[in-house]
Amino acid sequence: MFRRVLIANRGEIALRILRACHELGVEAVCVYSKADADSPYLRLADRAICIGEAPAKDSYLNMSRLIAAAEIADVDAIHPGYGFLAERADFAQVCRDCKIEFIGPSPEAMGKLGDKVECKRVAKLAKVPIFPGSEGEIEEEAEAVEVAAEIGYPVIIKAAAGGGGRGMRVCHNEATLRSNLKNARQEALAAFGNGAVFIEKFLEKARHVEVQVLGDKHGHAVHLWERDCSMQRRHQKIIEEAPGPGIDRRKIARVCEGAARLIETANYAGAATVEFLMDDEQNFYMLEVNTRVQVEHPVTELITGIDIVQMSIRIAAGEALPFKQRDIEARGHAIECRINAEDPDKNFMPSPGRIEQWEIPGGPGVRMDTHVVPGYRVPPNYDSMVGKLIVHAGTRQDAINRMARALREFQVGPIKTVIPLHQRLMQDAAFREGTMDIHYLERLLK
Repeated sequence: MFRRVLIANRGEIALRILRACHELGVEAVCVYSKADADSPYLRLADRAICIGEAPAKDSYLNMSRLIAAAEIADVDAIHPGYGFLAERADFAQVCRDCKIEFIGPSPEAMGKLGDKVECKRVAKLAKVPIFPGSEGEIEEEAEAVEVAAEIGYPVIIKAAAGGGGRGMRVCHNEATLRSNLKNARQEALAAFGNGAVFIEKFLEKARHVEVQVLGDKHGHAVHLWERDCSMQRRHQKIIEEAPGPGIDRRKIARVCEGAARLIETANYAGAATVEFLMDDEQNFYMLEVNTRVQVEHPVTELITGIDIVQMSIRIAAGEALPFKQRDIEARGHAIECRINAEDPDKNFMPSPGRIEQWEIPGGPGVRMDTHVVPGYRVPPNYDSMVGKLIVHAGTRQDAINRMARALREFQVGPIKTVIPLHQRLMQDAAFREGTMDIHYLERLLK
């Protein structure tokens, strides 16, 4: 096991990793920007090092400053968390070159699965269902038109190197395809430094179902079952739950087995999420692989009892997975609500500022992952998430009722949050029935 780990992140996930390190008897070194200098969790770190100004490019995205901090603190490993540099193969390579263990996949495995075009090729080898579409990068407009005509409209243009909706365009006819191709390339290049795009069939109505997977350095991989992330807005998840409501257990078992097979095929070590879209007939099509721990990992932890963050550290340290697939059962139902500092009544306008009232819920089956305390100031420089409220119960309906109760107890002010939206969704008929699709929330909010 490592002696000392540097946490190359901030906020809720930095605190989550810090706690995992301490439970493993590992020292935790936190880095912070000047905007985060007063973050309370820094006091819990064995050491805290300032790495620059508030803009992420000058701090959390600055590889040289992170490596300098790692060398100053004499760490054995770096945990990137999620976001920032977590899915950058070049950062994993820099860590390797500096003889610092990157807590995540190898640069080679990340390169294979982080690039959506290459990932589709590996998925085909692993017999994982994929969308019909282009075999690789679309380089010419004529090629795009030909592929779209073959698979049928609507189609979607996607960035090969990224996600989160950037570089993504839905096209319902040839005219929109031609006009969107150049814009998608430019957006992808600006967002990810890579303008490569490809084309896939677009499902008008689909659910977003993803599979949590763990692989070790000894060639083994297991899945931890699925999560449903269909309640989203502009490709950003709002609510996640596990297991997926109403999904045929035999079908999802085969999909989960395929996801684990994909990770084994890629020689992947660490935590990964294989994302799928599911149509009305519960046919699954792989979207992408996220080569890091996910924001929504707690719902899987609650139904399986497996600490995913600790496992990612153990795997990086060379330990073999301590369980087989047959040992992993899904018990009960878990739901996570992302608590963002945004005003849903003003088109989700960010609401940074000082939090004076912060009364979080508790009671049986309630977990709150957050770095916030009363008096904390939400900076305007980063993602607006201030925490994640997660509940667990024996059934989905009990979990919904528990979440509704917990949200009622949650008091935050004077900043605005999405708590009122979550309260509304807990009473929404489609959500309670589990029949929502990925565009449901956008239709609801019109």
